[in-house]
Amino acid sequence: MNNLTLEGSAKTPTISFDTNGKLELKGRSIPENSVEFYKQLNDWIDAYSNVPATSTIVDVKLEYFNTSSSKCILDLFKKLELLHRTGRETVINWYYESDDEDMQEAGLDYKAILTIPFELVEVEEI
Repeated sequence: MNNLTLEGSAKTPTISFDTNGKLELKGRSIPENSVEFYKQLNDWIDAYSNVPATSTIVDVKLEYFNTSSSKCILDLFKKLELLHRTGRETVINWYYESDDEDMQEAGLDYKAILTIPFELVEVEEI
């Protein structure tokens, strides 16, 4: 299995999914077709879940995402939640800028929906 690395653009986040268990989404998520963009991430998570690392840490450092991306991100988190339920250590770190109440609230919403360990991390700048 290979790592998944996608260069970010004005509309899509930078993706760095490493088979060693370090996964990162960073930037903006407003793709033309969110389902199509996130399909490759979901497919990678499916394959990774068959042979996961001992620990999986997901760092989400999004500046902004649109409504269609929010559903796709939740679907991705639910796949990770399944991995967590198999007994694998899995943590999601949701980074948000200290003055960005919308992103903080989005993180709180995801945390309320999911049973996976979900940490909100306040930073000065993403």
